[in-house]
Amino acid sequence: MAGLSAAILFYLFPGVTFAQDSLFIIPKPLIQHARLGYFTFPKETQVFASNAFIGAADLLHEHPYIHFEKTKPLGGIKQMPKQGIILMMANPKDTLAQNAYRLLVEPGRIIITAHQPTAMLNGIATLLQIANTRKNGGRIPAVWIEDSPALGYRGLMLDVSRNFLPISFLKKYIDIMFLYKLNTFHWHLTDGAGWRLEIKKYPELTQKAAWRTNANWKYWWNNGRKYAEMGSPEASGGFYTADEAKDFVNYALKRGITVIPEIEMPAHSEEVLAAYPNLSCYGVPYKNAEFCIGNDETFTFLQNVLDEVMAIFPSKYIHIGGDEADKSAWKTCPKCQKVIRDLNLKDENGLQSYAVKRLEAYLTSKGRKLIGWDEILEGGLSPGATVMSWRGEAGGIEAANSGHDVIMTPGAYLYFDAYQTNPIGQPEAIGGYLPLQKVYAYHPIAAGINADMQKHILGVQANLWTEYMPTPNQVDYMAFPRVLALAEVAWTAEKNKNWNDFQLRLQKHYLLLQRFNVNYYPPSTALSILSKFDIDKKLANVTITSEQFEPTIHYTVDGSAPTTSSPLYHTAIPLPATATVKAAIFKNDVQSGKTADLVTDVHKAIGKKVIYNTPWSSSYPAQKELTLVNGQTGDLTYGDGQWQGFNDDFDVTIDMDTTEPLSQVKIRFMQLTGPGVYIPSQVTIAVSNDGKVFKTVQKIDNDVPYTDSSLRFKTFLFNLSGNTARYIRVTGINEKRGFIFTDEVVVY
Repeated sequence: MAGLSAAILFYLFPGVTFAQDSLFIIPKPLIQHARLGYFTFPKETQVFASNAFIGAADLLHEHPYIHFEKTKPLGGIKQMPKQGIILMMANPKDTLAQNAYRLLVEPGRIIITAHQPTAMLNGIATLLQIANTRKNGGRIPAVWIEDSPALGYRGLMLDVSRNFLPISFLKKYIDIMFLYKLNTFHWHLTDGAGWRLEIKKYPELTQKAAWRTNANWKYWWNNGRKYAEMGSPEASGGFYTADEAKDFVNYALKRGITVIPEIEMPAHSEEVLAAYPNLSCYGVPYKNAEFCIGNDETFTFLQNVLDEVMAIFPSKYIHIGGDEADKSAWKTCPKCQKVIRDLNLKDENGLQSYAVKRLEAYLTSKGRKLIGWDEILEGGLSPGATVMSWRGEAGGIEAANSGHDVIMTPGAYLYFDAYQTNPIGQPEAIGGYLPLQKVYAYHPIAAGINADMQKHILGVQANLWTEYMPTPNQVDYMAFPRVLALAEVAWTAEKNKNWNDFQLRLQKHYLLLQRFNVNYYPPSTALSILSKFDIDKKLANVTITSEQFEPTIHYTVDGSAPTTSSPLYHTAIPLPATATVKAAIFKNDVQSGKTADLVTDVHKAIGKKVIYNTPWSSSYPAQKELTLVNGQTGDLTYGDGQWQGFNDDFDVTIDMDTTEPLSQVKIRFMQLTGPGVYIPSQVTIAVSNDGKVFKTVQKIDNDVPYTDSSLRFKTFLFNLSGNTARYIRVTGINEKRGFIFTDEVVVY
């Protein structure tokens, strides 16, 4: 058929569409059919719109190939125009869903149909995205698209407290959110690192609480955490005036994006209490991060602040934070304790619940709704409050099953301050590992939510906390392209998602990001080699993965360097014995990036019994008692299900079933000091024939400094030649009293 024209194909196969050109839209549309021909944008484009969409038509000016002076109302036109761009109100009898749009591109015209302005904006966003993902966006293939979102709330949070970001950058952020159909911008405006919004009734919030003594958040955090007066030489920070914030809110609303402000309470308020210490339990600056709940002045202050916030932000929701409150000051504060007694609140959790409910009632009286992080569940929650589930999904599941509306935003999948690749060589981040594919794999309707309560999952949101993002460029780097995966998670039904298809479409979107001057993270040429042991077949199955799209990977299993004549990697490599696997990407017969390697240890202890003399951490059980002898190595993150965590000293015994000669034991540990993960200061191997009396064979000290904040791994290698034993005891000293993580005890 390659030699047949498109016209002949359409004649021979009526009713069948043939893709003469492809569109690579993200998020993936519900229905997309190629049509015959192309639409070429003229030098001047006529734009027609139903009255309800005339405002939306203004956004067509942002299209690089659409040039027009004025939108013409469709109401005064008797016949549908044959040329131009038409934004048309759907007929009430149209089968198009209320929240959907229809985009029809024909050789002579483009018609976007919708029932409501928000849906029309999504259609316009698709048209703009098509132009910006094509080298020649002035000519686009004919297509028929019908599309609607799976979830109503599609959010992105940006923290501007830790590092102040200019409005110009935030507007670019909004522009890109619009193109990818994200409809909620959660603006984290206040926290201990700085207050960022003008409140006219309380000028000290922007004269002092908005400024700190050092621009570097980490240095400031570790060196006194003091604030500075605006105008002083050491002052670093900034704030948005009420007028600037209003202008930004309107800019976003024009693009169908709601801005939700977050004003932290009752915790994360060090900056407020430094400026207004009378609102704290101790009554002096730099002592508390939590408001005094027993002080009525606190609620007067918070209500006055909320009044000014609501005057700027028309959003239905007002976010109050509500997370990570240190309740110790409340325990010793006479005012707080009196409220607990007088209102029979039982404890400090009840006190926090009282504060949240009181604020919720105030917002409700103003026609607004309270939203907060999942800690607001502690002590009980008002029926009208909405929960953002960030500490995993448990809070969201509990809230939804209790009848509360929920936004899913679990840290393991949607915290974009985590590393997105091997941390080695990357700018410092808070820790963790969240690659693009893991973001894409997230499904917001969690298991455990009752079928009749799934309606309470309103949507999904990703969060960017900026402790380690001091510049707009670094925010871009951590956000993109992960934001694009978020967009598809939020918009596209789970049954229509496909990782390989998403990867294919993503390749065209780097052009769009470049056109918008986004400093995105480019896919690495590094390879990840992992081994998973099949106990039944006695085989190690080795997989090689890459962030590159459809890379050419050559590998060896004998420890030699791979070349273009080495085998091509296609699928898992089965290995019956220990081997050294090496692999590299090749482009045009030239190696691209470094060679990756892995020793696949098919060892004696696989499948043996492990006796835990100290328990694993309940937070990081990995594969429980199978973890350390399952023949599977961990990846770059302690949250991957193969790294087992320990809060105390590491102490396990391997039962080999029978007494046998031993030659070697090795065990690997991880270190990432930011989240408190440390290599043991010393590891010891001891052996025994009866499991009671052990003989120490060797001790090895750790030589990786605890001052090294980068991701580090250390393998402790023990020579057991000449020893015969049934039991092998491995102990590691947890000198730093943080976490210890290990993935396998290898025995030869």
